Amino acid sequence: MTSNISATKAGHWELGGRSIARLGYGTMRLTGPNIMGPPRDHDEAIAVLRRAVELGVNHIDTSDYYGPYVANELLREALHPYNDDIVLVTKVGARRTPDGGWPEALTPDELREAVHDNLKRLGVDQIGVVNLRMPGFAQPEDRSVEEPFTVLAQLREQGLIGELGVSNVTADMLAEAQKIAPVVCVQNLYNIANRGDEALVRICAEQGIAYVPFFPLGGFELVDDPRLKAIAEQYNATVPQVALAWLLQRSPNLLAIPGTSSLAHLEENVAGASLRLSADDVATLDAIA
Repeated sequence: MTSNISATKAGHWELGGRSIARLGYGTMRLTGPNIMGPPRDHDEAIAVLRRAVELGVNHIDTSDYYGPYVANELLREALHPYNDDIVLVTKVGARRTPDGGWPEALTPDELREAVHDNLKRLGVDQIGVVNLRMPGFAQPEDRSVEEPFTVLAQLREQGLIGELGVSNVTADMLAEAQKIAPVVCVQNLYNIANRGDEALVRICAEQGIAYVPFFPLGGFELVDDPRLKAIAEQYNATVPQVALAWLLQRSPNLLAIPGTSSLAHLEENVAGASLRLSADDVATLDAIA
């Protein structure tokens, strides 16, 4: 086990006035197949969460619909009572079906219930950040966020939510949300292989908004890319480590929340976050899309 790695080597970002390591952790992979049911190894799932915090991770991304409920229950079991510097970030706006579907859950009653369920299962009086997840994935559905985001803004005013974010949104949807309440983060699809959101990353950077990509490592299609493989070999690193290092060097407002259920992969991700690529290597990787 490597002892000199730390998530804080990737730097920090002020999220709603709280300093967090730019390398966070996403709990989605702690659940069973298709993000349903309990983990394959309960004890290792608990160990991964505790080791992440030991390594300086204080930005943990989760949701009640991972499992459903499994990720939040594991999080509470592993880390409650939470360290004062830990920022819990959850998502609402979807639910799970018995067959593993992800239908939207955006009515006012569904959103209020989801926030209260997250509070209860996480064991907190206030959630650090709540993201409104809108429908869509590779490309957001262009639709109004006014009604659902207003509901979350009201819950924030009641003290149940610290800060608000949005997920699966366009630039226009972000601007609409900002007319209702401050937005501290955006969660969309973006990584070394998927660059469709370059303009939104820049908009967020200009406004001091964190951009938190889901699937930050880019997927299996990158494993055989000769450019990535050559650079990984040069740094004695893995392809996912290089993809993560590229992401964190792309823009200072980019945060990463790679998830894993493996202690070895967790430490690999933390080590990758501290990797510094040369300008020439970054330019080579910029050409991958």
